[in-house]
Amino acid sequence: MKQKASHFDDDFDDPLITIEGDEEAHEEDLWFLPGPLEEEPDDLPPGPRAEPPETSVIHGWAKAEGDHAARLAKVAGRLGALDDRLLRGPQGWRHRLSLIEAADLSWFAGERVSSDRLALWMSMRLSGAQDDPNALARIGWAVRRLTGGPGPEVDLAAFLDRRDPENIEESAERFEDRAGGWLDVMAEATDLHPITRACMGYHLWNMAGLGQHGDQIEAAVTAARIAASDGSGAIFAPLAMGGAGGLRASGLPPERLARWLDGMNSAILTAMRHLDNIEAWGVRAEGAMSQLSGRTPAALRSVLTEWPLLSTPMAETLTGVSRAAVQRNLAWMEQQCLIREVTGNGRFRMWRIRD
Repeated sequence: MKQKASHFDDDFDDPLITIEGDEEAHEEDLWFLPGPLEEEPDDLPPGPRAEPPETSVIHGWAKAEGDHAARLAKVAGRLGALDDRLLRGPQGWRHRLSLIEAADLSWFAGERVSSDRLALWMSMRLSGAQDDPNALARIGWAVRRLTGGPGPEVDLAAFLDRRDPENIEESAERFEDRAGGWLDVMAEATDLHPITRACMGYHLWNMAGLGQHGDQIEAAVTAARIAASDGSGAIFAPLAMGGAGGLRASGLPPERLARWLDGMNSAILTAMRHLDNIEAWGVRAEGAMSQLSGRTPAALRSVLTEWPLLSTPMAETLTGVSRAAVQRNLAWMEQQCLIREVTGNGRFRMWRIRD
């Protein structure tokens, strides 16, 4: 049976055609809008990138620590042996090592303060016409910080004896802010070994804007205290006694840490050999001087153990003994080959122990 055609069937496709046409006309009316993103040329300069957080530097040092784990363990073991020895030894050993370390750091920093000049300055505040009082004061600060006081990570401003002036301009960069940034990074690096953390802190010192006063001496003394922060006998870790190659700043963290560990290893061995000589001399001097009476011989032995060089005025001041008694005992010790005079002068003579 033939069906009758309907108007619905005849017009079935017309609405779709009409809708598509309307959409095309509508898109043409929106000519003012930008085209699709994929059609737009990417010729704009890159925008600003977010800077990595300050603590991101820690990851590089953590990787360096892992690369040198065996070498780090070796140096840490030797530092522990030095710590134990100083813990059992007389207090004068620490002072003697601090004087030697500070004098060697002065040569590394270009101050060139000798041990005898430093000893005179520290004991009697005496300096020669050729000496720079400011340099002596800076090296004297190093000796004080290497022998005691609160650690740098407790109060860095007090450790460095540096404060912002009261009349500082608001626009000026404050020391407290620079120190706070450095301390924040160090606080985030507590998972690192103290020796690694000390190396990192030393190399971040100038980047944090802390190197204007005292320059590398302040950074090295701060690092020396941090490296020995786990000990109780060695207040600082020697860094410059065996040469200051470990303090050279160049290369990536693995290279810097490798030099740091080699330099510290050499410095610790130098310190241990020095203590060996002092201990052997002390036993020999005590046996030779047992026949002498009075308190002067024992006092002189103690002072000679504590100070690398000793003059008559220094000995008089440090022991509280009369100058005549000091001169008489020093002359006797020189005759017994316990000490030797190093200046060769008739006046302002200085003695050191004879190894």
